[in-house]
Amino acid sequence: PAHLVESGGGSVQEGGSLRLSCVYSGSTYSRECMGWFRQAPGKDRETVAGIRNSDGSTYYADSVKGRFTLSQDSAKNTVYLQMNNLKADDTAMYHCAAAPVACLPAHVRFFASRGQGTQVTVSA
Repeated sequence: PAHLVESGGGSVQEGGSLRLSCVYSGSTYSRECMGWFRQAPGKDRETVAGIRNSDGSTYYADSVKGRFTLSQDSAKNTVYLQMNNLKADDTAMYHCAAAPVACLPAHVRFFASRGQGTQVTVSA
């Protein structure tokens, strides 16, 4: 399985930006799909963004479209989540996750390989 370590969370005011990073290790097979999900206290886990490397297909939750961008730097074994125009509703623990082949980018929240998470807090 993939090993994933997130960083980059913090506290910002509404309208601010953060960039989350996820450094990964493991075989290419183990991370055909990669992405981010989040979970806030009392709320269901939500897939934020995902990508399938074989065909480049992506998924973004409606709530983050136009504000969040997922990208990768293979040379650095890192996946990023650029988050702009943050809102109080974006407050959550953000986790990076990966899955092997036959995966769907929209299903990141179900992936078994995941990191410990990084906290994002957005104040109004």
